[in-house]
Amino acid sequence: MTSLSFSAPVDGLHHLSNETRVIATPWSRMVRGIGLGQHPVAYDAEAAARIRHTFDLLSAKGADSSAYTRFSRLLAHFVLDVADPDRHLRRSDLEQGLVPILDAVRAEANPYFRVMAGCILMDAFAKLGLDRALLVNAETDFPAEILAVADTIEPDRIKDENAGRHGHYEKLSAYSAVFLAFGQLGLRDRLVVGRRNHVREALGLLERIPAPFFRGRGGSMLLSVISVLGYERFISGEGRDYRKEVLSYLDRADELSLPPAFPQPMSESFPKVYPLLTMLNAIAMSDRPEEYLTHGRDRLAEAKELMGRITPVERTHMGLYYIIALHNLGRLHEQVPDLDALVEDIVGQWVHIDPGANYFLHGISYAYIVQTALLTGRLALIDGKTLDRLVDGFPDLDRTDDDRINRPYPFAYALNVLGEVGCSHLLFEPRDAYGGATPIAWVIDRLSEGGREEHRLYMLNHALVSYALRLRGPRWAETPLFKNFRFPRPNDRGADRHGR
Repeated sequence: MTSLSFSAPVDGLHHLSNETRVIATPWSRMVRGIGLGQHPVAYDAEAAARIRHTFDLLSAKGADSSAYTRFSRLLAHFVLDVADPDRHLRRSDLEQGLVPILDAVRAEANPYFRVMAGCILMDAFAKLGLDRALLVNAETDFPAEILAVADTIEPDRIKDENAGRHGHYEKLSAYSAVFLAFGQLGLRDRLVVGRRNHVREALGLLERIPAPFFRGRGGSMLLSVISVLGYERFISGEGRDYRKEVLSYLDRADELSLPPAFPQPMSESFPKVYPLLTMLNAIAMSDRPEEYLTHGRDRLAEAKELMGRITPVERTHMGLYYIIALHNLGRLHEQVPDLDALVEDIVGQWVHIDPGANYFLHGISYAYIVQTALLTGRLALIDGKTLDRLVDGFPDLDRTDDDRINRPYPFAYALNVLGEVGCSHLLFEPRDAYGGATPIAWVIDRLSEGGREEHRLYMLNHALVSYALRLRGPRWAETPLFKNFRFPRPNDRGADRHGR
């Protein structure tokens, strides 16, 4: 059994940064690329070498033929060079290093991925404390360039099991990333001053997303970002209230009959609780949370009921969303009087879950289990058997073509969370389950040539870039945008009797 030595970057809910409270779950980071690099730690040369080694393996597999992977590799190297205390980069070095990164962003043919890459780059600049004049100067205006690309994202272009249900979901998600990046660079006023008010336009996209699930999940992040930017007046102060409209639309899910499809069968309550919990977090950031919590129905009672109706493995996914939203609302102790029992139940499900059974429902559940233990300050609940089962489960995803092609999805989640708890080395050491190979080498070696079949390979790129950004050091722990934001309600310190 693996011998554990955790390195926890946080010690419970009351030590979470505002960025983590807003973007707590791995879905936003791994799938959408926002909020990367949370929980910064001191530069670690061994960790940096692992990141570079992984990109070398991807390059050897031909993945650099993808502009997105090429961008991610170049950005990760750039970040590591900036973070390395033994390197002293001059401005000319930064300018020179930036050129191929910008070229790779502009070479990405898919406009959504081009926007996502551009936003990750801008966010990285803010987190590294770099001069934004490298991106905004007499020769170039990179933020404006990326904002313009968002205009070109067309509806219903996502090719997955929900084709036709998305509408402008992808464009809405892109605007969330763009707005956040502009805020990180101190350029938020650009969004609302001048010929166009991009915040109003983005809010107008909400009603052009037909499925309640996607309107709630995507809309909640947009609403949260707008709140962080300080533009609450556009959400509820101009004759409409977009939060209430989204909540009312979620209530019509049965009537509209546009349920999302998932890779594995899910309970009837799962697609209802997921967007509701994300909306609860958006409500926690509003200036009138009590008004929204009772709009149409008692939203906390509804959330508790739905959480009780989903399956145990689904609860491993949703538990973290539920805990963070209640914590941000200051209602955790009221709604969950025994947080220990809830977390122990969520973490204890690993005994019953085979992470190699499928790539989604079971495959990412362990990452959520570990993340929940980390953020609630209860890593002592995780033992070596849990991590052994997580790390050794990926060969089983050869069971079906769908699981094999999507293996980068759960692997990215695993790399991300293992890095956050100081156990990423488990993926870089030889293991019996991989015939003596390292998990990282084994997984990458089994990609299709160039990673062309694996349409979710970009998530592994996000995990690697996020890992690199974490090595920037604690002094860059939080940008002014998040540091200056205040949640309207104080958190409930009675929620955790251990003071975590």
